Amino acid sequence: MPTLAERRRIARLVHRFGFGPRPGEFTTLLAEGFDKAAEKYLSVASQDAFADNQDEPLVRDQGKRPAPNSPDVVAYATEKRAQLTSLTLWWLDRMVLSEHSLRERMTWFWHGHWATSYQKVDDALPMYLQNQTLRRNALGNFAQMSREMVNDAALIFWLDGQTNTIKAPNENLSRELMELFTLGVNRYSEDDVKETAKALTGYKVDKSSGRVVFYPRQHFAGSIKVLGTQGSFDASSLSDFLVSRNDCALFITERIWYRFISSMNPLTDTSLSSSFASRDIAALINAVGRHSALENPENSMVKSPIDWFISAARALSITPSNFSNPNTIRNNLNLLGELPFFPPNVGGWPADQAWLSTSSAQYRIQFATQLVKEADLSPISSLAPKARIDGLADWLGVVEWSSRTKMALTGAINDPARLALLALCSPEYVVSA
Repeated sequence: MPTLAERRRIARLVHRFGFGPRPGEFTTLLAEGFDKAAEKYLSVASQDAFADNQDEPLVRDQGKRPAPNSPDVVAYATEKRAQLTSLTLWWLDRMVLSEHSLRERMTWFWHGHWATSYQKVDDALPMYLQNQTLRRNALGNFAQMSREMVNDAALIFWLDGQTNTIKAPNENLSRELMELFTLGVNRYSEDDVKETAKALTGYKVDKSSGRVVFYPRQHFAGSIKVLGTQGSFDASSLSDFLVSRNDCALFITERIWYRFISSMNPLTDTSLSSSFASRDIAALINAVGRHSALENPENSMVKSPIDWFISAARALSITPSNFSNPNTIRNNLNLLGELPFFPPNVGGWPADQAWLSTSSAQYRIQFATQLVKEADLSPISSLAPKARIDGLADWLGVVEWSSRTKMALTGAINDPARLALLALCSPEYVVSA
């Protein structure tokens, strides 16, 4: 029988590096032990039966918006909403149903890292293309990812890169490229911001198609000085230069630690960044996922709305696009404050304790009630009533129930639906141990 520490370590691995266990999976992982669980959850899978065969979302280039008085404007707006819904449900399905969830987990992480919002982009196709870029590079080389992202239409448009000219520089993209994407706060100067903005001139976005066109004559071709280094740069070579800095290795390691290990206890083991020396994301994730801090009881973490919903959907065998009213899912995630493709700002979503509030608890209960109505409850209903409380913990990947929660669950032991509802909204499930 696994120790409490082993159970905690495996539970955190499954919830933080995956999106929670499917029915029966946690029990199997406990029997196999942490090393086998880590091998499964932290490895880069070459194939995924669901993801490899999933239909693409219904997104396309809609062209320019018709004039307000055009007879085509209503159809245009209707299709625009349909494309966004299709794209959102397509990604939620991938998170829930992918056999190897690390890639989708990391795609979600990078979506928050390179936070870009549909609110401003207002076209599904460039958001989809960016999403595919993040997925393709999610566990690859960060230098390649960064190079592709600084040439990404949605990101450039989101950060006003298309208005950045030699005569009228716009420094939004250059600042965020260093502060939020590659180096971190206080690792560059204002002069560096001004200089890097020059390297990012000449890039124009055709937003509806998601294409970026480079105009050499509109690009600053002279020499600039960045972080003490003089040279000529375009977007790609600038990205390569920034990513090669030691500060980049430490910064990305810090961000992974913050999201996967603890937002309250900052990274102190800076040697961990050595696993990112070649900018291999998979190697860094493997090192972080196997770090002893994962089992430290102090490093608990509140599930974000997406973490909570996806893990619940996996346990309840719910496919988002097959929900009786799929818009219910989008609406509830919006109420909870974490809807894919709508980060609140360029800094992405908050983490951990920020998701604990009276209103979020109420919305979570409301959402869970709707989910349980369409759930497969057989993993619990098939058990004898006296076995259901322990069975719930294994079903959902919970470390252990507190005496208070166990008492509440005992009162619903003969009602599987209510039992599942209480468990999904319990502190032990909402907080990832």
